Amino acid sequence: MSNSPLPPAARNSLAKRSSVRSHPNPLQSELMTTPNHRSQLLSLLARTSFRLGQFKLSSGGTSDYYIDCRTTTLHAEGGRLTGLALLELLEQNGTRADAVGGLTMGADPIVSNLATASAWRAQSHPEAPLLHGFLVRKTEKAHGTGRRIEGFCRPGARVVIVDDVCTTGGSTISALEAAREAGMVVAAVVCIVEREEANGRPAVEAAAAGAPFFRLFTATEVRAEHLSQERLD
Repeated sequence: MSNSPLPPAARNSLAKRSSVRSHPNPLQSELMTTPNHRSQLLSLLARTSFRLGQFKLSSGGTSDYYIDCRTTTLHAEGGRLTGLALLELLEQNGTRADAVGGLTMGADPIVSNLATASAWRAQSHPEAPLLHGFLVRKTEKAHGTGRRIEGFCRPGARVVIVDDVCTTGGSTISALEAAREAGMVVAAVVCIVEREEANGRPAVEAAAAGAPFFRLFTATEVRAEHLSQERLD
């Protein structure tokens, strides 16, 4: 067998192939791996967003715990995980949509991260649809165009309404109604955490009029993960 060195052209070609393998495109690498985004998000949510104590809720009631999802959805890694976990949830349930939106401001980072996650996916799967984003104001603007919906807004489009925590469901229902008033079709409703004891699901499902309601976690799951982490500390 010859031990003669490779020609310069062959060496350069081999070096280029080795460089590609050693330094993959970060976007392609992320899409090619299949980590459990849901479990990673649950761990971060329990650590950064869950608090035990006595809290007054927006509904007027009180609770021995509070979940502020924004500390997770606005976290750099938490935002990434939020987008990927929700995108996977929609895909697992066969939900087809053109856009995703929700009531400001709890839905703001969710919408942005989910829309971006769909763009990441499309980089390696060009046939995959993009999910554009829109935000629903609590009241119409008193100036300019006076719109209540900012961003994507196309009559007849299928959309997913998202929220961070579903308690009474009021915020979710408000966004859902605004989307329908704009002529869009609600394909599904999704929240990150459902507070089951607050019984908001029936109200949301009634307003959704047949569109499915999905959740990533129940508050019970987040509490259990939080207590588990405390035992380990």
